[in-house]
Amino acid sequence: MTQVFKFRYRGAGGRVGLAVDLRAEAVPLDDVIPPHSMQIYKRVWLGLPASGLHWKDAAWLAFGISINAPALSELLPAGVFVRTSSLDYPLSDYRSEAAALAMDGWLHDQFDMESSGAAVTYEASQDKLAFTWGDTALPFSDAPH
Repeated sequence: MTQVFKFRYRGAGGRVGLAVDLRAEAVPLDDVIPPHSMQIYKRVWLGLPASGLHWKDAAWLAFGISINAPALSELLPAGVFVRTSSLDYPLSDYRSEAAALAMDGWLHDQFDMESSGAAVTYEASQDKLAFTWGDTALPFSDAPH
């Protein structure tokens, strides 16, 4: 069943923010690879919305699963297919990294797992958002953590 997760962040007294609504469902992984899906880790797969996504949104959704994938794999050794049906956001309150935070939040709503450490803060001295990803220092790098 599709569940909605609403990620919200406000910083700088509400002057800076992020807002994302993610609709997704987790279904057992069959023996057949789901069509039009991407493997995240072992038997953890991601399906993107049929309506399509910007490549950065797709990459960050995948990253949001990847930082939780070892825990998901341990929790569901037979495998899981995370089927996303939509990722909605107002352009004024969005950065593509927020897709990863929305997926991280959705996964933690659905499954009993330890925190991945994914977070966002507002760095007032630099007037910008700062993202942290737990043990992962450089997302999308093949370098060791």
